[in-house]
Amino acid sequence: MYELAEPLATDLVTAEDDLTREFETRLADSSTLAFRVAYSIVRQKQDAEDIAQDAFARAYRRFGQLRDREAFRAWLVRMTWRLAIDFKRSQRRRTSREESAARLVPSTTPGESDAIERDRSARLWQAIDQLPERLRIVVVLAAIEGHSVRDVATLLDAPEGTIKSRLFEAREKLREMLQ
Repeated sequence: MYELAEPLATDLVTAEDDLTREFETRLADSSTLAFRVAYSIVRQKQDAEDIAQDAFARAYRRFGQLRDREAFRAWLVRMTWRLAIDFKRSQRRRTSREESAARLVPSTTPGESDAIERDRSARLWQAIDQLPERLRIVVVLAAIEGHSVRDVATLLDAPEGTIKSRLFEAREKLREMLQ
């Protein structure tokens, strides 16, 4: 009976090894993308690395269930995006609890120009955070990360025309919010 089970076990191990190799290959092509997506949302290097690692672990566990392996990058981006949004929401709740428990000590600013730049950046990111998610992800990927409309369409599995109209709508809303 052992002789009958051995070829079956060998076939299963080989299939699992092939799946692992394919995952590693696809991940090598997409690993920095996951970090950049996470960083664009949380804006903290360590947190973005943690989120990207979590996305990699989840992707590895679920890779066998992915039907269209060519859509791996888009799948990984969406997974990373969701994890980063969830992380940011939990951080906001935690910060809110901490602020209500104790008063924060105001920080000092090294120079006026640095303060102005930080203020502009903070206002911009605040406005981006207020955008609906469907617009926010397009702005982050296209305008901030520098991906082409075609790349964003591929990553989000949407037509290029949709991405262009969302990008236009997002820019108009940002312009209104920042004026």
